[in-house]
Amino acid sequence: MTPFELVEPATIGEALNLLDPDDPAVRPIAGGTALMLMMKSGLYRPQRLVSLRALGPALTAISETPEGGLEIGAMVRLAELERSAAVRRAAPLIAETLLTHSNVRVRNVATVGGNLAHGDPHMDLPPVLISLGASVRAVGSGGEREIPVEALFTGYMTTVLGNDELIAGLRVPPQTGRRAAYAKVTARSADDWPALGLAVSVGASDMRVAIGAATETAMRLPQTEALLAGQPLDDRRLREAGKCAAAEAPVVADLHGSASYKRVLVEVHLRRVLQKALAA
Repeated sequence: MTPFELVEPATIGEALNLLDPDDPAVRPIAGGTALMLMMKSGLYRPQRLVSLRALGPALTAISETPEGGLEIGAMVRLAELERSAAVRRAAPLIAETLLTHSNVRVRNVATVGGNLAHGDPHMDLPPVLISLGASVRAVGSGGEREIPVEALFTGYMTTVLGNDELIAGLRVPPQTGRRAAYAKVTARSADDWPALGLAVSVGASDMRVAIGAATETAMRLPQTEALLAGQPLDDRRLREAGKCAAAEAPVVADLHGSASYKRVLVEVHLRRVLQKALAA
């Protein structure tokens, strides 16, 4: 790795002042599980890293809202989410998904904010959070804004965040009356990078279907949602939805499989994950 400056501000304001909106060689670091690998391989050569580890309670709390939703600080580690009683009450799918997200060593270090800001489409959380209607709270020199997770990603490992913005927290709305499920499809072990991730959330009058890993970004599938919304979800309808999703999703080939293979995965596993959600 090339030499770089590491600074550790004590407040969010100090952290923002240390970032440079015009210099991509200056960036924040949270858990660093992905960033350090990129630096070791030479894919990224920073001049300055702004560590968020000393920001304390401002970014490390998990709390339930009075309505039954969740407020999660950006520096909450994935292992803490996995074990949180509040998360298991309000959005159990998040905790269940993290059981096979990478391995326990990574989950003990990686943070929810870093996971989302990294923008890697192979992560498990983005499609799950999209299906739950979650949003991130971003802070920057221009103020604060709330960004739906489905609008966060703009391309492969890129987001709408500016170089002078940080994810400060994650908001998950109440899930009362909804049933949700996630399907992770891997070529090897359960905690491997997925070839496909599919998340669904079924409400009384609406349906949310999100895909990741097989596409360049995690995203919703609105045509498939429209096909399912307000319809009896019998076996015929579920098969139609699988075919619709396979045609709608802009799947891409990679080391985990060809595009045609992934379309078959989408068709088969959307039906299965919908059945899983309906049985919940």
